[in-house]
Order: sequence, then structure tokens, then C-alpha cells
Amino acid sequence: MSQKILLFLFLLFAFQVSFSQNEKLTKKEVFALLTKSDSLILQSKYKESIALSYDALNHSFNLKDNTLIAISYNSVAGNYEEILEDNKALALYEKAIDYANKAKNDTLKIWFYNNIGNIYLNRKKNYEKSLEYYNKSMVFAEKFKDTGSLVLIKMNKAFVLFEQNKQEEAIQNLNYSEKYIDYMRFPDTESSLYLLLGMKFNYLKDNEKADLNFKKAIQISKINELDSYLSDAYEHYAEHLFEIGDYKNAYVNLEDHEEVKSRLYNSDILKNTQLVALKIELEKSKKAIQVMAKERKLQSDSLKKTKIIVTLIMIFLLLMFFLLYVLYRNNLFRTKINNYLEDKNIELSLAKEKAEEASKVKTQFISTISHELRTPLYGVVGITNMLSDEHKELADSPHLNSLKFSARYLLSLVNDLLQINKIEENKVVLENATMNLADEINMVTNSLIFISNRNTNKLITYIDPEIPEFLVGDKLRLSQILMNLISNALKFTQAGEVKVSATLDRQEKTISYIKFIVEDTGMGIAEKDLGKIFDKFVQIERKEDDYQGAGLGLSIVKKLISLFGSEISVESKINEGTKFTFVIGFDSDIKKVNEIINNIQVDLSANQLYKILVVEDNKINQMVTRKILEKNNFKPVIVDDGYAAMEALNKEPFDIILMDINMPLINGFDTTRLIRKKGITIPIIALTAFAKDEISDEALSSGMNDVLIKPFEPSKLILSIENLVKNKA
Repeated sequence: MSQKILLFLFLLFAFQVSFSQNEKLTKKEVFALLTKSDSLILQSKYKESIALSYDALNHSFNLKDNTLIAISYNSVAGNYEEILEDNKALALYEKAIDYANKAKNDTLKIWFYNNIGNIYLNRKKNYEKSLEYYNKSMVFAEKFKDTGSLVLIKMNKAFVLFEQNKQEEAIQNLNYSEKYIDYMRFPDTESSLYLLLGMKFNYLKDNEKADLNFKKAIQISKINELDSYLSDAYEHYAEHLFEIGDYKNAYVNLEDHEEVKSRLYNSDILKNTQLVALKIELEKSKKAIQVMAKERKLQSDSLKKTKIIVTLIMIFLLLMFFLLYVLYRNNLFRTKINNYLEDKNIELSLAKEKAEEASKVKTQFISTISHELRTPLYGVVGITNMLSDEHKELADSPHLNSLKFSARYLLSLVNDLLQINKIEENKVVLENATMNLADEINMVTNSLIFISNRNTNKLITYIDPEIPEFLVGDKLRLSQILMNLISNALKFTQAGEVKVSATLDRQEKTISYIKFIVEDTGMGIAEKDLGKIFDKFVQIERKEDDYQGAGLGLSIVKKLISLFGSEISVESKINEGTKFTFVIGFDSDIKKVNEIINNIQVDLSANQLYKILVVEDNKINQMVTRKILEKNNFKPVIVDDGYAAMEALNKEPFDIILMDINMPLINGFDTTRLIRKKGITIPIIALTAFAKDEISDEALSSGMNDVLIKPFEPSKLILSIENLVKNKA
């Protein structure tokens, strides 16, 4: 058994185990063919072996399995190598390597490169080439730590190096193989090993060990009928005996070598192998001729069909010419249309650019106005709360409560008016809070009583007692809807009545659907105008002394009601009045009500005295923020700008920083970056009049921990401070 066959069987077994666990039965059958083919090589049945190899190769191509194709090419190449067709064998080994590359299977290359090296060593005596391929094989064997393959490769390299009189290098490779021979202990490898050891000790002038190893190589080869190994062993042993002067035994071993060589390479065997190769090629030629005959028949049939196809093509071409003429006429017309459309597209492009520029200006205007309105509103809301806190006798004053509500409503209205485009894009998200519907409606009507009195109207409210005491929903948006509808009704009614009613329409599980009706006896709306009253900036015809607004109220009402998942309807007659109706569902589950109430409670009972640095340039806002903090047992330190804040931080420690964004000298973002650059980790909350979505990203990236939009509920500020300080601790 040659080393090539041994390495083949070793790797084939490994791949067969791998496939048997993961692949289909057809791949197992291919491996069975390859295994049988190589067993026939050992029996010198080359014709049967090569037929099975080609069969396995065809099946591998059918399976489109590059790994199987590579192994099959290797098997075919092995057959040609055995029948002395070395050049064909080399060409087939190269194909095996190509398909191993396609399969990205570097393990196979250990085997293939070693086989090519064997041909260059044993057949062509090209030692440089053989070393080149053994080294390629060794790279992959070392990569996969394949000790068994390394044993064989290093033994092969040792043979080459001995032939090149590079004994020291040969011995280095041989020592490795001797050390790890148990990984590949087979008769042929043992015979090769002992032969190489004999050559090693012959070089080292240790005649006793050399003699012992040469005899072991001869003995193993005889017992296992390994004639090629036996021939080599006799030859090298004879050379050793000549060197030490034992000419008698040297001639005896040389004669034995010639006898085995003659038996191994006699002319009958050579003729037989050449004949087998010739028969294989003839059979392949017969198959090729049969294929050509079939192709000729197919060509004849194809020619008949071609005549029919040519006729059909001619008819088709005539039709195509006609169609081309029609298309040409159409193309002339289309060219005119395209030229017209191109001109219009240029006009549209210019209009689009102007619209985009206007949109940018509008966005910038909205952002600026939003900031400028929210800043004074923070003062209004804050001072209103201060009045309520400092003058307890005014706690139940309807005027003060109306002022508070109006300020809150004005803030909501400012936000929605300045960001109505966001409402249209569904960017306004409803909030969930608990509310008493009667209280909310009464707060709205109380804040509008002055309009009612001015126009000598009677304002009537009705609240269905069946409505649950507490509901969950966005009470601010509901108040905004009612405020718009009721104020419109009062403004366009003189010495009449405005009725506001809320009744329980239906109950579905925990959802209470409330029907709201706002009805007046005023001037009414013409039928032709009913379809456009909800459009933006639309005002119907009125008398000169009528209330003049922006024409946004009903547009906002419609969009807010749609956010609640509902619709509004209107009925009206000129000089008889108008009636608006809509239904909104609110959650009345008492568990959810209690959960929301508990979640919004802020623990203000802590005795911890937090020291807070407030960075704010607006004096009114400084006063409001100071009052909020002192009321909650915090100690504020107020500074006007970012540089003053840095000086304050250098002088004393603080628990938290409240940072305005729009300040002179240096803005809040840059101030925060300076603070973080100095390694100060105090939590920072941005207090700003800018819209939150405009600054959130930059605020967080600069090092801020939270953002609150002015004006805000004091409880939200206190909750944020408590959470950030506790989390830092």
C-alpha cells in the first residue's frame, strides 16, 4: 500500500463520517463508490476502479457538490498515476485542487498537494518540484494540526532531502515522523520509517543502528508484500554495505533489489497498464461518438423547426414594421407632450424650491416665536402660582382659578397654533390623566363668563349624573376643544342662550363614551359654508363688529377630536343657531384611575436640603424658579450666565444644576460641555422655552441629564430633581 493511497483512505474516512451525519443518502452512495474504487486500485483492477471513479465524478456534478467533485477528481487521478499516465494524473490533481478552492475546503489540499509531490519524487525525479508541493501540503496540515498527515509529509520530504544530500534537514523532518509515528502506524509507513532511519544512521556512521533499521525495513516489506518498498530497502541497504566495505552482502542485496525491481516493472505489467489506459480512452471516445450522433440528429430536427421559425419570423417582422410606423407617429406626438411636461416640470421645480425656502423660513419663525412666547408665559404661570401660595385667602377665588386655567390654556393654544403642522402629521400625543368632567367643564365656562356677560348671553351647562366621577384622558386637550366651541358660540350669539351638555352615550367594558353638545341660538352658518368652517384660516362672512380671529379654532378642534379617535358634526340654520356634536371615549376603570393618581404623586416630605445652582438670565424667571425651589425646601443659588456658573462651581459644591439654554455670552449647551470637560458629574436639567424635540439630541450629547420645557408643572421639576440626585447617590 503506497503512502498516497494510505493518506487518501485516512482523509476519505474523515469526510465520510462528516457527511454521514449531515448530508443525504445520495452523497453516502458517492462515497461508497469512491471507497470501492480505491480498494480495486490495491487489487490492480484499474479498469473497474477508474470506471467507478468516473461514475462518482458524474454523480458529484449532478449533486453540484464541489467537495465531492474534488475528491472524485483525486480518485480518477490516482488511477492514472497507478497505470503510469503521470501527466494526466497531474492535470486531474490540479482540477481536484480547483474544486477544493471552490468548496473552500483547505483540508483536502493536504491530500492533493502530497499526491502531486509523490509523482514529482517517484516518477519524474524532480526534487525541487516535489519539495514545493510537499511544503504546500504541510502549510494546511499545520493549519489544521493534522499530525497524521504531517508524519507522512515529513517522511516524504526526508526522502527528497536525502536524495539532495541535505542530510541535516532530512534528519530534522525524520525526527518528527519518528516521534509521532503512532498517529500513522501502518506497514508501509513503518517500512518507510525504518528505511529512512537506516539512511540517517548511515550518514551518522552508526553502522550497527543503520544495519538494524535497514533489516527491519526489509522484513516488514517482505511480510506485507510491499514490493516497491522492498526494492528501495534492498537498494539503500546495498549502498550502505558498499560504504562500510561489506561487498559480499552488498552484492547479495543488490541482486535482491534487481529481482524485485524486475518483478515490479516487467514488460508484461507495463504493457497491461498501457492497454488498460488505452481501453479506457477508447470507451470514453465511444461515448463521445454516441453523444455526437445524438447531437447530429437533434441538429437535423432543429433545422426543420428552424425553417418553420424563419417563416414565422418573416411574418412577425412585417407586423413589427407596421407597429414601428405606428410607434413613430406616436413618438412624434409624445415628444411634443414631453417637451410641454418638461417645461411644466421646470416651473414646478422652481415652485418647489420657493415652497421649501418658505417652509424653512416658517419653521425658523415658529421656533423663534415659540421660544419668545413660552418665556413670558413661564413668568405668568409662575407668578400666578406664587399669588395662590402667598395669599391663601385667594385659594378658592374663581378669578384666580380662571387666571390659572387661562394661562394653562394659552400655553396649550400657543403650542398648537405654532406647531399645527405637527398636529397634522400626528406628532401630538394624547396624555392620560385623571379628571372630574364636571370640574373641567365648569372651569372652562367660568373662564368664559366675561364673554357671556358682554353679549348678555345665558350660559347653561348640563352634566349627566350617570357619568363616572373620575375619568382617564387628556383633560387639557378636551378643555381646548370645549374652550374653542363655547367661546365661538358666545361670540356669535347676542342676548341668547348657549347650552353645553355632557351625557353618557354608552358603556363598553371600562370605556365610558361621553356625548358632548355645544348649542347656541346665534346668527348661524350658511349651508354653503358648513363644508369649509373646519379648514385652516377660513372665516365666514360676518358683520363688521363681529369677533375677528385667526380662523384656526375649529380646524384645531377637528384635528384634536380626530386624535381622540372621533369625529365632530355640525348642524346650523341662519338666524336660528348652531349645534356641534361629538363623542369621546374615556377609561373609567377605578384601578387605572388610582394607579395614575399614585404615579403622579411626588414625595415632598424628604428633609434632605439640596443645594441647587440655577443658571438663568431672565430676572422674572429667576424669581419664579427661586420661589418653586424654596417652597420645596431646596437652597437655590442664582447666576446670570455660563461663566458665572463655572465660577460658582469652583467655589462650592452643588447637588444639581438647572440650566437655561438661550443665554448671552455662552449658551447652556456649551456651558454644560465645559462643566463635563472639567470632570464634574453633577446632574444637569435643561429648563428651556424651545420645543423639546428641537433640542433633546443636542442636550443629551452635551452632557445634560433631563429636559423640561417652560412653563412646567412644579411637581415635574421636583420629581426630576429627586430622581436624578437619588440615582447619582
